[in-house]
Amino acid sequence: MSARGDKYLYEPVYPKGSPHTKSTPHFKEEQCAPALNIEMKKILDLQAPIMSLQSVLEDLLVATSDGLLHLIHWAGMTNGRKAINLCTVPFSVDLQSSRGSSLGFAGVYIRDMEYCATLDGFAVVFNDGRVGFITPVSSRFTAEQLHGVWPQDVVDGTCVAVNNKYRLMAFGCASGSVQVYTIDNTTGAMLLSHKLELTAKQYPDIWNKTGAVKLIRWSPDSSVVTVTWDYGGLSLWSVFGAQLVCTLGGDFAYRSDGTKKEPLQISSMSWGAEGYHLWVVGGFGSQNSEAEPDLRNVARQPGILLFQFLKSVLAINPCMSNQEQVLLQGEDRLYLNCGEASQGQSPRGSSVHPKHALQQEKSPFAEGGLESPGLSALLGHRHWHVVQISSTYLESNWPIRFSAIDKLGQNIAVVGKFGFAHYSLLTKKWKLFGNITQEQNMVVTGGLAWWNEFIVLACYSISDRQEELRVYLRTSNLDNAFAHVTKAPAETLLLSVFRDMVTVFRADCSICLYSIERRADGPTTSASIHVLQEVSMSRYIPHPFLVVSVTLTSVSTENGIALKMPQQAQDAESIMLNLAGQLIMMQRDRSGPQIREKESSPNPRKLLPFCPPVVLAQSVENVWTTCRANKQKRHLLEALWLSCGGSGMKVWLPLFPRDHRKPHSFLSQRIMLPFHINIYPLAVLFEDALVLGAVNDTLLYDSLCARAAPREPLEGLFPFCVVERASQIYLHHILRQLLVRNLGEQALLLAQSCAALPYFPHVLELMLHEVLEEEATSREPIPDPLLPTVAKFITEFPLFLQTVVHCARKTEYALWNYLFAAVGNPKDLFEECLMAQDLDTAASYLIILQNMEVPAVSRQHATLLFNTALEQGRWGLCRHMIRFLKAIGSGESETPPPTPSAQEPSPGGGGFEFFRNRSISLSQSAENVPASKFSLQKTLSMPTGPSGKRWSRDSSDSAENMYIDMMLWRHARRLLEEVRLKDLGCFAAQLGFELISWLCKERARAARVDNFVGALKRLHKDFLWPLPIIPASSLSSPTKNGKYHTGEQLVKSQSAGPFSNLKMDAGTSTVQRSQSWLGSLGPTHQEVDAASSYGAQTQDAFLSPLLNKGDECSIGSATDLTESSSVVDGDWMMVDENFSTLSLTQSELEHISLELASKGPHKSQVQLRYLLHIFMEAGCLDWCIVIGLILREPAVIHQTLAVMQSSEVDGEMLQNIRTGLRAVDRWASTDCPGYKPFLNVIKPQLQKLGEIAEEQIQPEALQPASVGKAPEQSSPRPEESRTSGSHGGLPPREGGGSSSASRKEEAAARASEEESFPDGAFDCSVS
Repeated sequence: MSARGDKYLYEPVYPKGSPHTKSTPHFKEEQCAPALNIEMKKILDLQAPIMSLQSVLEDLLVATSDGLLHLIHWAGMTNGRKAINLCTVPFSVDLQSSRGSSLGFAGVYIRDMEYCATLDGFAVVFNDGRVGFITPVSSRFTAEQLHGVWPQDVVDGTCVAVNNKYRLMAFGCASGSVQVYTIDNTTGAMLLSHKLELTAKQYPDIWNKTGAVKLIRWSPDSSVVTVTWDYGGLSLWSVFGAQLVCTLGGDFAYRSDGTKKEPLQISSMSWGAEGYHLWVVGGFGSQNSEAEPDLRNVARQPGILLFQFLKSVLAINPCMSNQEQVLLQGEDRLYLNCGEASQGQSPRGSSVHPKHALQQEKSPFAEGGLESPGLSALLGHRHWHVVQISSTYLESNWPIRFSAIDKLGQNIAVVGKFGFAHYSLLTKKWKLFGNITQEQNMVVTGGLAWWNEFIVLACYSISDRQEELRVYLRTSNLDNAFAHVTKAPAETLLLSVFRDMVTVFRADCSICLYSIERRADGPTTSASIHVLQEVSMSRYIPHPFLVVSVTLTSVSTENGIALKMPQQAQDAESIMLNLAGQLIMMQRDRSGPQIREKESSPNPRKLLPFCPPVVLAQSVENVWTTCRANKQKRHLLEALWLSCGGSGMKVWLPLFPRDHRKPHSFLSQRIMLPFHINIYPLAVLFEDALVLGAVNDTLLYDSLCARAAPREPLEGLFPFCVVERASQIYLHHILRQLLVRNLGEQALLLAQSCAALPYFPHVLELMLHEVLEEEATSREPIPDPLLPTVAKFITEFPLFLQTVVHCARKTEYALWNYLFAAVGNPKDLFEECLMAQDLDTAASYLIILQNMEVPAVSRQHATLLFNTALEQGRWGLCRHMIRFLKAIGSGESETPPPTPSAQEPSPGGGGFEFFRNRSISLSQSAENVPASKFSLQKTLSMPTGPSGKRWSRDSSDSAENMYIDMMLWRHARRLLEEVRLKDLGCFAAQLGFELISWLCKERARAARVDNFVGALKRLHKDFLWPLPIIPASSLSSPTKNGKYHTGEQLVKSQSAGPFSNLKMDAGTSTVQRSQSWLGSLGPTHQEVDAASSYGAQTQDAFLSPLLNKGDECSIGSATDLTESSSVVDGDWMMVDENFSTLSLTQSELEHISLELASKGPHKSQVQLRYLLHIFMEAGCLDWCIVIGLILREPAVIHQTLAVMQSSEVDGEMLQNIRTGLRAVDRWASTDCPGYKPFLNVIKPQLQKLGEIAEEQIQPEALQPASVGKAPEQSSPRPEESRTSGSHGGLPPREGGGSSSASRKEEAAARASEEESFPDGAFDCSVS
């Protein structure tokens, strides 16, 4: 009706092709509202304005403003009964009072009232703001027989709404809150159940400005209530006060540009028939419009808005509470959480008996692989899997009334107006009734459930007029011919399945237990159902409509049963009944004689009677329990989980004696623990200690029409709403509740059973943080603080140190003293971290120490940590520590360094950022600098990047830098003494350590090689470089073109490859090599020999042989040195002048493969060459010799000797090299014959070394060499430059005396080798 008095009857018009239209004839006449003719029967003049009308069964109750109640028969006669004057109705606080006082003064009338069938009375609101409940004392409805009760504290009531299912009366108040009352069964008094009110925390700017409550409407299924205020706005709450949606805050209240919206004023609202829609008549009062200059907020025409809702399956089909999926149901679609949780849980629920729990079923959304997907999948993305319900089914059966999903989350069944249909998530196909008359002939009354492959449902057959219980097999066609039908004596209201039992609650208040079992009748499979037990509940249940859910569980108060009689633990122990929000438990009575079932039953089992019911909890919305068993997590799996609306959740937790000891008689065996969560719970993942839920989320958008039109349309006020998945950890709440109750032992058992969960550290941290915040910020002193207990509890776990420091870092500094007073001194905790080798946590403690202690203490601890980090090769941490130590020194301690990340680069691995920026600049051109001088003329420019800043040598922090340098030098010295060259390279590259200048200083001290053999062995091990072996297959030496290959030629030719690929740009080459040292090595990194840094004559000598060879083989252009290229180059060098015909014999292929086998990894090769380069520059020639031996390249030895001859080298070093090489020779003779061929090749050089040593021994004995001074210039002798240079081409052919002498020696050596190895001449192609 409109304000002008016109009356309209609207007819819905659907667009073409929508599921609501159907092409069959007469469909429109059947489906749409029939044509109505309204004619007047009678006029009753009640002589006062009518305030409220209520239909009461056969009568109409009318309240008028003169304080009278008129009871009118629907036939239009007053039945001769007089109107009841409210002043004569006695009111009291409860029904037990002798006679209550009447309302006391005249002029009182009823402003609003609503009849409650299940309480048999009226909830009323009087015009003076008082509220009450009027009930007939007997069945007669007269003034003498009416009695009222009223709460004394409500004086500002405005409106009322009644929830029949939960027996609740919601009174709206002028203050903006809704007070929800229930009637006490024993005294009849009105008890406050809970309040619906906005909190200052959530709605700080509006919570007390909403005005009076205007309208309250319960949904048709009584599971939610919607409230609106005078100020405007709309809110949605669950039965017991959990807030689901409110349009007064967030995106509802503000536009995307930040301006505030005027809230929607609602003048009337009503729920659609199934509760999927809320129809709202909305507009704006003009009272605010003068003050608002904004054009968009001018008063507008009232409009009709339609809000669409999704509801949880638990609200309609409560048998879903033992599942671990979240299923939401809309009028024509289903939303389910994407099956990841079902993958994780499916193995557990995959069979009826726990012994089969290892069977893993594959879920449709598995990523491949059958493992449980773990935390990321459970908490994973927030999207839903949306299943659109078959339009063929919806055409005649819209809307959806029930739905259910199976245990594995793979099949869904839905029920509409008639029949049902089911859908497979694996095949993405619907299965409907083939015979439509069968579908239209059944009405599902009590819901449906899955049992393995079967769908169990309670329905009414229209043709037979009979209540039935039916079981359909999922895999067969949907037809009654394949169904197992059991007749039922009364209408079924609720149905649930537990293991292989079906529990049915009927309209005659009886609970019936059926056993269900699989039967294979030849080719077809079916299930059969037998009655096991009937339990009448009519004594305890006033009205069958009040029962919200009935579940069979294995929960019992005696948890010891599971230990004594494991078989009975599998059986159904108790019935849980939710009666209008009261959770009632009936256990089996094990005390009396046991009644045996009739022997005729095919499955005789003992069925015990049930004890009288016990009330477990009040205000219960949902109950979760599981039938699985897990010895490790018994606390969680044998618990009962309750959702209690606004007061959060509760868990009824079993308490187990430790180590199977006898329980104390005074301890109860279960305990009810309340806890709060921030989401509305829809499913409990028992083992994972998670609650899954859904939250309403909003998204702002600019409406297109809002820009064009001067007036914003009504729907433009609302943001885009989406329902999102949410999950929450609850374990810390339970542990804390147990600790509060001095049940630390139980808390420890529970925590240890969950310690493997990936978010367990977070649980401990949350618990510590919450207790700390509460106690440290409390205004009043706490008599019995919990923090010491929690701290002691956390010390039981290895994560104790991390938990404390993470909690401290996330808490403000003011609370630290309180925290560390409970957990211990941070200095002690720091030392514990060091002892446990947990350096990252120790670094976090350092930041705390820096804030709580004087700088000297933090420096002392930082030094300890720095040394340990150096020792362990934690380079990222070392860089942080250098920064930290400098900050302490230069007074920058106000800004603590960030905690190092948990993942540092591995000691030998990638991430050497320092050398990405490091360049070695050649300060002078190569031509005019002799080789001897060159190595010391380089300047090392340090990087300016964040990872390795050049340490500024200001006077202010020079002491600090000196302190850090001393530590670095000490570490470098240790590494060299222990022959850890690989670590030394990493250390220098990662920390920007000036290795060359330090090595120059340490040449005669730490950088000496004392034990050549030990160093060789250690390097082979560290760089994964294989020791050389001598092939057993080379009996016949390979010949090519009639020329015999000497060992010298082979070795030289093999080593020629690497040196043929020289690049002159030393800057780029070293950067690339250092990058390869850092582990970021691609296949195309250029490798450069250290010899490139020597004089121009040398370089010419290197390159000229290659250029002479011609371009056919383009050896000179090869910039990419991998093992294969060097081998091939080596082979080409062996070939005589004829380059065009290149053919490899079998034996040469063997050489190549052997050579490949005798080389280490490419990365090691690059790293060794880089070290060689460094040592050569620093003048540590003994190390160059060792690396040359490992690489087995004569060129390196040549070059080192060239340096020795060209410069004044310490005689001691020469002597050291000489003795070292002799030791290597002895070792090779006894332990490692693979080295002998190479040692024979370099024998001439060694002899030359002996000559140099003898020459220099006398002068150096008299005059000690200065270590740091640059050696005198001396130009290299021509024959030396030739020998060091000509290794790129064929072996030198000049007939110098030394050359011919060395030839003779080699021939002699070869002869002696052939004698010592009579099996045959060994090939020397090992490199």
